[in-house]
Amino acid sequence: MLELTMASVSGADAGATAGMLMADAPSEPGAVLRVGRDRSVCRLVTPDDWLFVSRTHLEFRCGPDGTWSVAWVRGSNPDPASEVRVVSGGAARPLAYGGVAPLGRGGSGEVVIQDRSGPRSVNVGFYHEG
Repeated sequence: MLELTMASVSGADAGATAGMLMADAPSEPGAVLRVGRDRSVCRLVTPDDWLFVSRTHLEFRCGPDGTWSVAWVRGSNPDPASEVRVVSGGAARPLAYGGVAPLGRGGSGEVVIQDRSGPRSVNVGFYHEG
């Protein structure tokens, strides 16, 4: 089971969130959870006017062995308006535009989408049951 929580944070409201959303999915091969602005395909949806987040920005996918990974889905723009990093085990590592990172089994952390033009971010916490 992968559990996700998402908070949208604006610099004007430091320490406050624009909303907290939750989603989960069983660790079955092919299971997918998406994060972005498009309500028709994403389980966790950001504010419509947060254009630094793509319509489908992140995709959490369960592989054939039941382990999860996160991908930064390439959008229609050649250069993204945000930066993405994966934070787990006390370390933060950048995720390349179009890149994929594994999520440790039995681990937790967060994926942060940071607006390059302002103090806004989307923080997606994850917990992958072992």
